[in-house]
Amino acid sequence: MRRRFETKCYDEINITPLMDTVFFLLIIFMITAPLLEYSFDVTPPAMKGGQIKADEFSRSINVNKNGQIEFEKKVIPMETLLNRLRDLKRGKHGSKIKLFLRADQELKYGKVIEILRTIRQAGHTDIALVTGDTR
Repeated sequence: MRRRFETKCYDEINITPLMDTVFFLLIIFMITAPLLEYSFDVTPPAMKGGQIKADEFSRSINVNKNGQIEFEKKVIPMETLLNRLRDLKRGKHGSKIKLFLRADQELKYGKVIEILRTIRQAGHTDIALVTGDTR
């Protein structure tokens, strides 16, 4: 004689193990994500920028390691830079002007930010930071 066992038919998937795994991975990512942001060393580029493809609408601002600012082949103070950039913005092609900022590697980061702030105060928004050639 054969024995018959009563078996239940499951028509649902048990997702409890899946949810446990998802929550575990979520917790791991929440813990490790802030650590990844500060895990690498940032070294500013050297002042070895290559040739800039200059046209009539581009200007270059160079800053050496002592903080001296060179604009249009003249060493000028920050206030004069602000006035010249404002005049440039008010000119005929002021909206087309593109500025290239090239700063020395040994220059303090705060000085670069101060120059960027001055450029923004003059009304310029098209600014490119020149970096060294890494090839």
